[in-house]
Amino acid sequence: MKFFFVLLFINFFLITNAKAYIDPGSGSIILQALLGALAAAGATISIYWNKIKDFFRKNKKPENNKKEN
Repeated sequence: MKFFFVLLFINFFLITNAKAYIDPGSGSIILQALLGALAAAGATISIYWNKIKDFFRKNKKPENNKKEN
């Protein structure tokens, strides 16, 4: 743990600025990654939507089956 704090101290107080910049190409790659992650999450949810609904409706199904029998 002490080693972690020493590295943290070195990182914040002894390392100088890099004076680097992010060019527009890097910004568009980051934007594409975020949009791709959102699209993948949306596709996953739409594919498994019925399973998600059934998971939350588990408690309601036995009540309906008892009434039918």
